[in-house]
Amino acid sequence: MNKWIDRRRAAVLLHITSLPGPFHKGVLGDEAFRFIDAILAGGFTVWQFLPLGPTHSHGSPYESLSTFAGNPELIDLRDCVTAGWLKQEQIQDVTTRKAHQSCLQIAGQNFWTEVLQNPELKQAVADFRETHTYWLDDFSLFSALKTATQDQGWWQWDEALRDRQEESLQAAKVEHAALITQVIFEQFVFNRQWHALKTYAEEKGVQLFGDLPIYVAHDSADVWSHQSLFTVNEDGLCDEVAGVPPDYFSETGQRWGNPLYHWESSKQDGFKWWIHRVRRQLELMDMLRIDHFLAFNAFWAIPGESENGLIGEWRKAPGKALLQTLQADLGYLPLIAEDLGIITEDVTALREHFNLPGMKILQFAFGGDPENPYLPVNHEENGVVYTGTHDNDTTMGWFNALDEETKTFALEV
Repeated sequence: MNKWIDRRRAAVLLHITSLPGPFHKGVLGDEAFRFIDAILAGGFTVWQFLPLGPTHSHGSPYESLSTFAGNPELIDLRDCVTAGWLKQEQIQDVTTRKAHQSCLQIAGQNFWTEVLQNPELKQAVADFRETHTYWLDDFSLFSALKTATQDQGWWQWDEALRDRQEESLQAAKVEHAALITQVIFEQFVFNRQWHALKTYAEEKGVQLFGDLPIYVAHDSADVWSHQSLFTVNEDGLCDEVAGVPPDYFSETGQRWGNPLYHWESSKQDGFKWWIHRVRRQLELMDMLRIDHFLAFNAFWAIPGESENGLIGEWRKAPGKALLQTLQADLGYLPLIAEDLGIITEDVTALREHFNLPGMKILQFAFGGDPENPYLPVNHEENGVVYTGTHDNDTTMGWFNALDEETKTFALEV
């Protein structure tokens, strides 16, 4: 058994945005603290949520503008009122993303005014910037340029900026200094609010369980600032993209569109980006689910111009070398492998080699086969059991749709 899953635990999966509250979505405010109290009272000691990164306009946390940054939409504006950066009347009726961002703009201006007058706050900001400079510098400039270009993809920018020519980068930092400092403010406040929540969870004995997508978005600070690590060409476009071949769920496969990894480039620099990525997430949470874990062993490479997953090929990934490197850096791997779907023996062997828990889905369990690995009697100790996933019906809907024989079997076992 893993030391970070020291006993059998019950968990609840609820993303931050689904919390109740006065704003257009849930935030890192009182409701989040009370949710910890509520699940603890119900016998739960793990809170799982979705990725925390800033999203594109579609709002999906699985396609983030950064794998390192926090989503400023999760910032509790009431905390900004308490700090004196906003007035109470300014946060009334904040029911849209645009209104929330407008409030953050006002708060940011007042924040930087206070920084000039408050040595303690000034030092806290300086410490934050120094600690996180490895991602914050690139992300703040990336975000500023996204705003300045009216949300163009980075490959559509002026070539000098697209290709990260040093002279142009320095000029952009001067030109867009106000936009950059706004991003730094937002990330500072997100970090402060998140760590207050994490400290509270720790005091209550509740573990925070995060989610790490296997791939990052094409239009992200990660790809723009580390182009050699991804399958993008000299124009910034994707030569190859991620997805899966045809399977039970889709006759044409799935084209996700994320750039793939140039694994050889990652290996040559000692997986430095991956170390930073995982270490950053584990500053924020106690454990991580690795989405699409099988891609650590082999991945489906689709030509960039393809519209689906029909055409492609399997390629090996250096998952063992990567996980060994992460383990050497972290000392242990508090990771859960999403190993659903068609999983080959070598994927299972990779997971077991590092003693990583896999996933079991109860809705897959009651088809009548006594050897079904999803049946509770067949579960291994080192695993995480879910009633279903985003691909499944609700438990009530699933059960009501079963035939009588399967219902009886599910109730009896």
